[in-house]
Amino acid sequence: MRANWISTRFGFTAALGFVVGLPVLLVWLSGDWRWVRGWICYSAWVALMVISFLWMRLKDPALLAERARLPGRGGQSRSDLAILLGVKVVWVAWMVLPPLEMRFGSTPRLPLWCAMCGGVLVTVGGFLMFRSFTDNTYASQVVRIQADRGHRVVDTGVYAMVRHPMYLGASLLMIGGSLVLGSVAGLLTCMVMILLIVVRIFGEERTLVRGLEGYEAYRGKVRYRLVPRVW
Repeated sequence: MRANWISTRFGFTAALGFVVGLPVLLVWLSGDWRWVRGWICYSAWVALMVISFLWMRLKDPALLAERARLPGRGGQSRSDLAILLGVKVVWVAWMVLPPLEMRFGSTPRLPLWCAMCGGVLVTVGGFLMFRSFTDNTYASQVVRIQADRGHRVVDTGVYAMVRHPMYLGASLLMIGGSLVLGSVAGLLTCMVMILLIVVRIFGEERTLVRGLEGYEAYRGKVRYRLVPRVW
């Protein structure tokens, strides 16, 4: 019992350090502690992570455990593992490049109206990501058929709009965050991320069609993969 208490306390301390430390680290990289856009953007991202974590911890611990599954486990294919690792690398780059761009002034700053539009995209993207968790208890970071969890098709909530709302939310969050930060490097990184997402969607849907009953019918019901009325 004492070991579990120590483990829980250590995990909480580490999570708290991450929550407090991430915005501080990224703003420090910018070289300007008064970088208001940086504080707003990175704090909003951390807030989304905290709210999502707390919701899963209290309402859907099975989803939290699934999302904590290490890449490469549970039947994930090697190709999807490679794409997932690529996504994580690009995500880190997206977090780090804008503050470095701010420090060295390597690209032109975007105007204030871009930041305002970006704030709207961040809000919509964050909402879609959070709703993806609340609507779909099978929203794993690993592409696999979750037979051990009674995996079934989810076609309600945001999944009635597009088949991959979490990817849409992440894309909007990154694009909007780049606009809030006024970062051209961030926008270029978004393009790489969206390309990886599109490639992953093709592989993910092949896996789901082969192994998840009812997914083919779901594709007929919800026609759009990522962007409503477009694709």
